[in-house]
Amino acid sequence: MFSQMIAVAVRVLRQLAHDRRFVVLSLAAPFVVIYMLDIFFDSVESPLFRPKEFIVPVAAFIVHFLTYLLCAIVLVRERTAHTLARMFVNGYRRGTIIGGYIIAYSLLATLQSLIVLLALQGFFELNYTLETMLSIYGVIWLLAVISISLGIFVSNFARNEGQVFPFIPLVILPSVFFSGLILPIDRLPDWASWLTYITPLYYATEAIHGFTGEGGNAALWVALPIYGVVVLTLAMFTLREQE
Repeated sequence: MFSQMIAVAVRVLRQLAHDRRFVVLSLAAPFVVIYMLDIFFDSVESPLFRPKEFIVPVAAFIVHFLTYLLCAIVLVRERTAHTLARMFVNGYRRGTIIGGYIIAYSLLATLQSLIVLLALQGFFELNYTLETMLSIYGVIWLLAVISISLGIFVSNFARNEGQVFPFIPLVILPSVFFSGLILPIDRLPDWASWLTYITPLYYATEAIHGFTGEGGNAALWVALPIYGVVVLTLAMFTLREQE
């Protein structure tokens, strides 16, 4: 089973090597967006628009959004090309296929997270300790892997790339509104407070705030791998063998 998983990962990596536009977009887009964010903050004279507790979670959100969107589209493309169907015919199991995709795209997420961290340090001069920077990197990386899992899960319900787009706001907008990224959680209505727990960005934001000393809870980083396992399990059970 493990050898099949590695075989899937190698095939995906070879495909990524030929899809240079996807790789460039995945790696360059976060850097460009963070650069534009720096330009925006430099244009605003109020210091309220450039606190460190806002910048790092926004960078995590950028990774979350782009990774989720790009992976969902690419995996739907794999489905429409009948690549998944051929793997099932050749005896690959659901867990093996999904594990191979996770391994391959996690390597891309590793580079993406590193680029984001370097861009944050270069543009915003965070001046955190090495331990804090590594902790932030770990949270962003875990969030990227969860985004890959969400992309796989969502792609199971789409028959073409156009059907992916209605799922984008269903995942991204709750992450913006109910994660504490913009509005503190304690200001939300009581009935809406439970929505925070279904958004991975909430756990990432709280963990980042905890590591940077901004009043969050660093221990909540543990919730990220648990969240990822749950999403991967759902993705495995919803992966269809036939279209």
